[in-house]
Amino acid sequence: MARQELGRSFGWLWSAFTASTVGTWLGFGAFPLIAIQVLHVGPAAVSTLAAAGLAVGALLALPLGPWVDGRRKKPVMIVTDLVRFGALLTIPAAYFADRLTYTQLLVVSVTSAAANIAFTAAGGAYLRRLVRPDQLLVANGRFESTTWTATAVGPTLGGVAITLLGPAVTVIANAVGFLLSALGIGAIREKEAGSERVRAERLRASDLVKGWTFIHADRRLRPLFWNTVAVNALIMATEPLLAVLLLDDLGWEAWQYGLAFGLPCVGGFLGAQAAPRLEARYGRRRVLITSGVLRALWPVGLFFVMPGYAGMVLVVVVELVLITCMGVFNPLFATERLQRVPAERVGRVLVAWKVTSTGAIAALTALWGALAAATDARIAIGVAGVLLLATPLLLPREDDQEKGKGKVGDQPRATEPEASALTTRV
Repeated sequence: MARQELGRSFGWLWSAFTASTVGTWLGFGAFPLIAIQVLHVGPAAVSTLAAAGLAVGALLALPLGPWVDGRRKKPVMIVTDLVRFGALLTIPAAYFADRLTYTQLLVVSVTSAAANIAFTAAGGAYLRRLVRPDQLLVANGRFESTTWTATAVGPTLGGVAITLLGPAVTVIANAVGFLLSALGIGAIREKEAGSERVRAERLRASDLVKGWTFIHADRRLRPLFWNTVAVNALIMATEPLLAVLLLDDLGWEAWQYGLAFGLPCVGGFLGAQAAPRLEARYGRRRVLITSGVLRALWPVGLFFVMPGYAGMVLVVVVELVLITCMGVFNPLFATERLQRVPAERVGRVLVAWKVTSTGAIAALTALWGALAAATDARIAIGVAGVLLLATPLLLPREDDQEKGKGKVGDQPRATEPEASALTTRV
């Protein structure tokens, strides 16, 4: 398959995405590590840190969908990058001054979550103006490949940096990534189409639910919505508990933790590269459903993790298969979702999706933190893995797809010819 050129503007956007993604994954696990090793809090507090930040951030972001739809997207993306840059820098500043508190971690987590939702909504709408319809899956594949490459390298390097220099150093790297992202987006010279006509209108209560209304009226988006929300929430709810289990209960070093979750991300890169070929051969819907089912089968294996190198091998194998399936699923899912959303509703739909996913992650993270406190981290991780086995029931049924086999030629519902995707995960 020949490599497609997507233009200089896309190149700058891709570079900005790469910078922020690399920074984010260099800082992977930094907040739980700081909470555990610096502030000496327990599993319930670690889970609360993740849950409260996501929940309050999602609540603050609720009106952002219609707000973003009424404004130029490029300035919104730059501002949200700078907000995250500034917020994250307060963590190392307080750490080195020996004034860091749990409350500050919560505030930064909330700010980052709200800014991330705004960026996602603006970015999806902005990119669809830069990419032709036939280039959409290629663009999604590049973002997905970049994500998994950064995820493969970032946690490993970040774990080594944390071991040698302390967790605050990777928070600085995370912040710098957002600054470079803002600079990259600012370097795009292509004029935002129709920006002269963009105007902000008064926000009405009905605008807050239009994204959900559109999703639930679409017979293909609705099952994908509930499936992705459930899968992401159950996987992410166990992330802080895995940190507690591996770093505290089993005594892993930071470099082991980073390596065990970084190395398997090679599978995500390979999956993203394979997604267009699999779609061309078997059809989008079939590959989407198959990879969606397979990605739910493996996390239950983390319940059996043990100390030593055998435990590392188990985590690597489980994560490798899981992430390979996600690497195939994510770009196809992002393509299907944004192809079916009209341009004037992109902000509302993406915010509705992100807010629901973020809220579900927050709720389950808090619930699983309580479960871990009542039992232990291992049992809570096992329960999440068992529940994930039921999530394929939420995917679209094969017989629902018979009217369209999911081939590349299937026509989406979007009312404009442009189509896009900036983020491939919910």
